[in-house]
Amino acid sequence: MEPRFTMSEQAPQLYRAMAALQGQVRQSVDPVLNELVKIRASQLNGCAFCIDMHTKDARAAGESEQRIYALNGWRETPFFTDRERAALALTEAVTHLGDGHVPDSVYEEAARHFDRTDLVALVWAIVAINAWNRIAITSRTVPGSYKPEEAR
Repeated sequence: MEPRFTMSEQAPQLYRAMAALQGQVRQSVDPVLNELVKIRASQLNGCAFCIDMHTKDARAAGESEQRIYALNGWRETPFFTDRERAALALTEAVTHLGDGHVPDSVYEEAARHFDRTDLVALVWAIVAINAWNRIAITSRTVPGSYKPEEAR
């Protein structure tokens, strides 16, 4: 697989703006939850580069292999808290907007577990990873070479 283009080289100002958004999200959302959201959205979107990146980042943030492996079937496991389940359900609903709107029941469940500020930050996290997925898929970013910041 050959990359089509490198976003940071062809549009550096836009790339920096997107990276700045990601930096703000990183400061606003719990690191482990943020990685779970990124992995789940990336699974749904079929973004191999982002799945590779965020499973590595999740491990670096202290996430267990068991939970990473079970994330694709999170509803069927006892490994996730109610708060994480609400975030994952919201991630799926926002990622699959083509199927309709975010159901009130999904939003209301998330609102039960997150205050308004944290809920808005979570939505930004979901929106950001969906944008990154679309960039990586369209540009054919090749998975495998990413190393978490702690390992660099």
